Amino acid sequence: MILVDTSVLIDYFNGRANPKTDFLDSALAREPILIGDLILTEVLQGFREGADYLRARQLLAALEFRELGGYQVAVAAADNYRALRLRGVTVRKTIDMIIAPYCIMHGIELLHSDRDFDIMETELGLLTPRLETNA
Repeated sequence: MILVDTSVLIDYFNGRANPKTDFLDSALAREPILIGDLILTEVLQGFREGADYLRARQLLAALEFRELGGYQVAVAAADNYRALRLRGVTVRKTIDMIIAPYCIMHGIELLHSDRDFDIMETELGLLTPRLETNA
């Protein structure tokens, strides 16, 4: 299973073609794509026009929904933040610190375009989908 992050969904809804949005487009037809409560909020609050908001809300409702928080995730997020800070890394967004341990704890890959998650891949073992390359 793959959880899709706000960073990819924003590009997707804005029609920005890149390897991550291309992967999402093809993955939607072949496997379960998850969306989390915090991600859903971030994406939907970004729409200015009511019609765009409603269209996005309808499309996102088709994805499998997950609640990302809870006690264990919150403590893991704080532990991970502190561990990264000790290594000289400061993650910019608390929401990212919640999304990553949820994925790690449940063995879910995260499709993202956010540099904060890059360090969590190398330092915390966050999994990401392997993008197909046609080289």
